[in-house]
Amino acid sequence: METEKLYYTDPFITEFPAAVLSCEAGKNGFQVVLDRTAFYPEGGGQPADHGTLGGVNVTDVHEKDGVIFHTCDRAVEIGQTVIGRIDWARRFDHMQQHSGEHIISGILCHDYHCDNVGFHMGADVVTIDYNVDISWEQALDAEQKANQVIWADQEVEIDYPSPEELVALDYRSKKELAGKVRIVIFPEADCCACCGTHVFRAGQVGLIKVLSCQKFREGVRMEILCGKRALDYLGRTYDQAKAIGQQLSVKPQDTLAAVERLEAELSAAKVRMAELESTVFDAIARDNEGKGDVVLFQSPMKGDSVRKLADAVAKRAGGLTAVFAGEDSQYAYALVRADGQDISPLVKDLNKTLNGRGGGRGGFAQGSLQAGRAAIETFFSK
Repeated sequence: METEKLYYTDPFITEFPAAVLSCEAGKNGFQVVLDRTAFYPEGGGQPADHGTLGGVNVTDVHEKDGVIFHTCDRAVEIGQTVIGRIDWARRFDHMQQHSGEHIISGILCHDYHCDNVGFHMGADVVTIDYNVDISWEQALDAEQKANQVIWADQEVEIDYPSPEELVALDYRSKKELAGKVRIVIFPEADCCACCGTHVFRAGQVGLIKVLSCQKFREGVRMEILCGKRALDYLGRTYDQAKAIGQQLSVKPQDTLAAVERLEAELSAAKVRMAELESTVFDAIARDNEGKGDVVLFQSPMKGDSVRKLADAVAKRAGGLTAVFAGEDSQYAYALVRADGQDISPLVKDLNKTLNGRGGGRGGFAQGSLQAGRAAIETFFSK
């Protein structure tokens, strides 16, 4: 006997009585079958409802041959009547996401003659795959149209048309359908065959926000948020922009210009720093003119700067130059032989003795090590 599906009768039901028909131990808990249920089973990209049955936790729900199986963390007595309670925050979130996907997909498929070929409602975002290329500007245009549909707040229409009516109906579907077909219509946006739960009116979606639209296979993958998810996301984004604005002494809406100004200043500072660094390196190299083998210790520097200093000194000193930049026994190093002879054996011994890692070829090597200055000096004094 098929389970009576209360979530189709009224998707806003949060509590209901039902008789327990069976309860069997399964791999992930007890599989409970009721005569009627408001728990939606996973399907069509929409996750299953969670909640409780007579105080027992429902952690998953799935359907097989019209029968709804509730995965529970404890057994439920067969024959008793239990009260089912839906985790409404989870259910309504899923209804908002699913309904919002209908609206924007219907608009995109109409405007750009594409198909929705993938839909996943994740815990954080909703991803939708389309089989044509859609630009970011086109995605934002669809977002505007979708929100206008929400603001119009028309009633959602759900029907089971006859086979003859279905043939004449222009509707979206991801696969060939047989038997009784459930058609969900969002006026001015979408007409689609769907087995999920949806809001009663478009306005209950609240808001649709497109987060990204990236090339994927032959089309694009879009990320969206709807309802409370979108509101929470925009709230977090504003709070972050406000905090950045406070750091930059500008209003939240002016942070981009302020960051661009900082980037320009940073780029100019990097150019100037490179010029000064080159001047200092030249001075250090002159101080080591003709000294042959040289070991130098410097404050922390980026690897490229360590290499540049070692190269500059080696050209002037004429032997092996070893530069160690760092502090607290954490050093980046660069080794350069002025004559270009193979440095590999020395580097291998260095890494083994001083807990280092790195390498090179010819007369150059670079890496990092963990050892004190005294240990390094002892290694090169051998």
